[in-house]
Amino acid sequence: MIIPEPIENEVNLLGGAEGIALRIADDESIARQSSIHHALSSSIRLKILNLVLVQPLCVCLIKEITGMPDSKLSYHLSILVDNGLIRREKSGNWIIYHPTEEGRKYQVEI
Repeated sequence: MIIPEPIENEVNLLGGAEGIALRIADDESIARQSSIHHALSSSIRLKILNLVLVQPLCVCLIKEITGMPDSKLSYHLSILVDNGLIRREKSGNWIIYHPTEEGRKYQVEI
């Protein structure tokens, strides 16, 4: 394979293609990060995450604020929960959504 000389010199200093490959995260970590980015790619999911970052909320309040139907809201909440960005906590008959430490990393500044 022919590569440009300046790049070839730098690549050789890093140990070739194998050395470069060793300097990135493993496939599992990359897949995890990709999954989080997918979960955050929806503006409504970012909005929900930021709502519970302000205050843990029940579904009824999240629904009131977003104006979203139950089935769609449930879908978006599940994606956030499945990706470890929010968590559910049962409180009597209520389910309260809280941010996780992972979720706190993605607060959108106002």
